Amino acid sequence: MQPAPLYNDLADGPQGGAGYWLTASDRVRLRIGVWKEGQHGTVLLFPGRTEYIEKYGRAARDLRDRGFATLAVDWRGQGIADRLLPRPMVGHVGRFADYQKDVAEVVKAARQLDLPEPFYLIGHSMGGCIGLRALQDGLPVAAACFSGPMWDIQFNTAVRGLALSLSLFATFAQQGHRHIPGTTGDDIYVLKEPFENNLLTHDITMWDYMQTHAQTRPELLIGGPSMRWLHQALKECAALARLPAPSTPSLTFVGDKEEIVSKNAIEKQVARWPNGSLVWLSECRHEAMMETADVQTEFFDGAAAFFRANATT
Repeated sequence: MQPAPLYNDLADGPQGGAGYWLTASDRVRLRIGVWKEGQHGTVLLFPGRTEYIEKYGRAARDLRDRGFATLAVDWRGQGIADRLLPRPMVGHVGRFADYQKDVAEVVKAARQLDLPEPFYLIGHSMGGCIGLRALQDGLPVAAACFSGPMWDIQFNTAVRGLALSLSLFATFAQQGHRHIPGTTGDDIYVLKEPFENNLLTHDITMWDYMQTHAQTRPELLIGGPSMRWLHQALKECAALARLPAPSTPSLTFVGDKEEIVSKNAIEKQVARWPNGSLVWLSECRHEAMMETADVQTEFFDGAAAFFRANATT
């Protein structure tokens, strides 16, 4: 495990944050960011699509204040992990199963770095999808929290049918590397979308935080997803919906203003999770950890209490 850049000035996380390079079993290089201070254990933080470690520096600070260390990851194809296509701004993956190779290295690194145990999971958006699969595969965490998990993508019926058919056709026609229609590599959401219309947060301070990252370190960002990513994402969400719920205790937070992932799919997943609970966050869009101060406090206080209640030795 070799040292990697971690832009602490942008992350605004706890003191002592460090970055490391990891290499997955298929030789894809990944990056993790680690904030080690935490007497109650370590949160494995699984980010969403387009995201990167530095975006969660302030979240790591909130978790530190509640007694938890944090390890966050740049998934393959994101942040400054290896990009997977010659056009590096395309959000792409070969198979969603490949993300589990990244998860395996994250767990191995957490142990090599002797991070405090027990381990816990926070999975946001796409990270919630990856995290649910990891739990099915035996991820060694005492409990899991989810923030707006991508257990399906929000589409109306007509658009869903079109997305399924186009992404399947593109994949079989060996055009899966192309952006989905209407998106490009320049689609950096926080730079193109006016704050007033955004689907992520009501908090202008957090919006400015994300914009500063995009303007200062554009190499951390990716644009729209590829057709293959879309096909694989829809396929994985459908597969997870058919499986029995994991045995890991879970707490899922979703905003009442959520418009990116499917609230219906979240409700269905939690309803069949025997030791799973759902919390609706008022006046919250997609990013609970980057919402207004009241929403952030409700999320982090709730997650921390849940983790402590489910601690194992």
